[in-house]
Amino acid sequence: MLNFFLIILLFFRQVSTSETKASQNGHSTTGSYFMSIWHNRLYLYSAAALVFGIWFSLKMALKKKSFPKDIGPLVYKAVKNNEHSDKDTVVHVSGVKIFYGSQTGTAKGFAVELSEEVKNLGIPAEVTDMKDYDPDDQLADECTSKSVCVFLVATYTDGQPTENAEWFCKWLEEASTDFRYGKTYLKGLRYAVFGLGNSVYVGHYNTVGKNVDKWLWMLSAVRVMTRAEGDCNVVKSRNGSIQADFQAWKVKFLKRLQALAKGEKKRCSGNCKTGGSCKNKRKDGQVEEEEKEAPQNASSEEALIESSSDEDESGLQDEKKSGSVVDMEDLGNLMNNAKKAKSKEERRGDGQTVKLSKLNGMKKIEDEEERREMITPALREALTKQGYKLIGSHSGVKLCRWTKSMLRGRGGCYKHTFYGIESHRCMETTPSLACANKCVFCWRHHTNPVGTEWRWKMDPAEKILQDAVEKHQNMIRQFRGVPGVKPKRYEEGLAVKHCALSLVGEPIMYPEINTFIRLLHSQQISSFLVTNAQFPEEIRSLVPVTQLYVSVDASTKDSLKKIDRPLFKDFWPRFLDSLKALGEKRQRTVYRLTLVKAWNVEEMQAYSELIALGQPDFIEVKGVTYCGESSASSLTMANVPWHQEVVAFVQQLADMLPQYEIACEHEHSNCLLIAHTKFKVDGEWWTWIDYERFQELAQAHEESGGQQSFSALDYIAKTPNWAQFGASEQGFDPADTRFQRRNKTKDISGC
Repeated sequence: MLNFFLIILLFFRQVSTSETKASQNGHSTTGSYFMSIWHNRLYLYSAAALVFGIWFSLKMALKKKSFPKDIGPLVYKAVKNNEHSDKDTVVHVSGVKIFYGSQTGTAKGFAVELSEEVKNLGIPAEVTDMKDYDPDDQLADECTSKSVCVFLVATYTDGQPTENAEWFCKWLEEASTDFRYGKTYLKGLRYAVFGLGNSVYVGHYNTVGKNVDKWLWMLSAVRVMTRAEGDCNVVKSRNGSIQADFQAWKVKFLKRLQALAKGEKKRCSGNCKTGGSCKNKRKDGQVEEEEKEAPQNASSEEALIESSSDEDESGLQDEKKSGSVVDMEDLGNLMNNAKKAKSKEERRGDGQTVKLSKLNGMKKIEDEEERREMITPALREALTKQGYKLIGSHSGVKLCRWTKSMLRGRGGCYKHTFYGIESHRCMETTPSLACANKCVFCWRHHTNPVGTEWRWKMDPAEKILQDAVEKHQNMIRQFRGVPGVKPKRYEEGLAVKHCALSLVGEPIMYPEINTFIRLLHSQQISSFLVTNAQFPEEIRSLVPVTQLYVSVDASTKDSLKKIDRPLFKDFWPRFLDSLKALGEKRQRTVYRLTLVKAWNVEEMQAYSELIALGQPDFIEVKGVTYCGESSASSLTMANVPWHQEVVAFVQQLADMLPQYEIACEHEHSNCLLIAHTKFKVDGEWWTWIDYERFQELAQAHEESGGQQSFSALDYIAKTPNWAQFGASEQGFDPADTRFQRRNKTKDISGC
């Protein structure tokens, strides 16, 4: 400041001197005044520069004082470059739009949960159903809105999108290859993808999530973080369940979102998507490393469940560059990498899988304690709400509605009519909640897990049976003193006499199923086992059961795929081989046909050919039971045939089978029984079972080490007239009193 004043004084002194000289000359002109300024211009320039320097220094000093010491350098830089008032503060993230493609509601639930978490950060969030969003008109607007788009998409049947995401995915796929949109159509769009799938479907695992990520990238949208994949298969899920996978991803996403909101940018990892030169590369050719991830021993919540999109980068680049090819010298490297990845996956799988073809040998696994439980916490909660009493980590028991009905003297189930079981003494259970199909008419709405082989922790058969009987008895005890319950039947109901292994899932998948059946027989409990015809070798190795069922839900390959939605790629050969294996059994065998109107009721000739293949003793034909609306199935009441329609179908089918006739009917269950004529003795049907005789034969078979065999005709009993087809009772036991419900509410449980 002192220098500034000295310069000013010198300036005025010089000016005053000039004026004095001018006055001495007697006059002063305007020209002499400007001449004086011109001669002293150096002083004026210096003064102006000094004033500007002082003003700028003071302003910067005041601005630094206004920031806290711990503020990040990137945020400070953003503010420094935007010298606006508080009213004009730069917004880096205007909001988050969460799109979901869901069939069973899981993705929708995740979307709502994520929305709440984002709002808690003070950032606006919006949940959008993909079917209600027009990408052609709206998606391009997201490029300039400064929003972040999140896509939670599930993969449905055969790797296809869910119904509500079909149009969105179709449009996105077409736009990614349409020259009219251009490769930069979505430039500026920031997005993240979380896919929902099941790795059991090897060829279609998370296909939709991968495709959505790829198509967005091809249109120049920018990932804010790498694609992540949630796995319904608890065995391969990185965090134990799809819910845990989502939670782990959500933590990462929210952390990234906070960074974006502050204006931070992700550092280059060296895998630049644009193919251009990396600005962050060092002189020695190395790339600046990103911040280190959490340590390996971090909790599963912190573990990132991403499947690296960078792995697919070369493929994506090829799609963006038309006409690109792979050089021959690179082809060898690609093949070697593929082989290494495959061998790594095989090593990972070894020691964790029990192949079902080895069930009876029961190969023990060293890392048994490291395998995961089949029932996740979310699954346990869902099944418990449905009334299941869960046993251990993979089994369950539930009270059948016909058990309740017969306790009150209101009639028994169709097995009572067809085979003479006492419904109030029947325990409905399963040692395996997992199944290899996802049938459209599944009355459990696909809440149970799926799988093609046993990859979970395994509970001992003794413990499963003990707990099943105990839980079943506890449910029976709840009827003590209930009005209408007959005391005699209540006491009988506490002693389990029959076991229907048809509750849910695929019981034959359980590695110790033979041990479980032997335990049932040792306690004088008959066994009715149902299998979905996908495990032929296990059927062949199965010990004798009282009655063995195979579900024949369709008669052609296409209709079976449409109705059962099997997991196995070779489902049809497995299906046919299972029918052949059933035909090799000497004990009672049954085909179980479920008629779905407009789906499988017109395949009469094909059904007759399948019956000839397996030669079952009985054929149960039942109209499908409508279990209520489900997002996992398109089944409606229109698909449920009337009883008269089922009767007409059975009559036509029986006419095509020379060795079979209609034997029994249970109108209340919309079910009929076709029996082989060998069970018609002297004009009378003998479809009922002599259960005491069966137990004697099964015991003799075990004691002889399997040498002493027996057939279905060795334990037959006469069928009462009221149970036979054409009787006025239509299969209802006259010893009971039929009860008609006054409301339309139905209990759909029961076998």
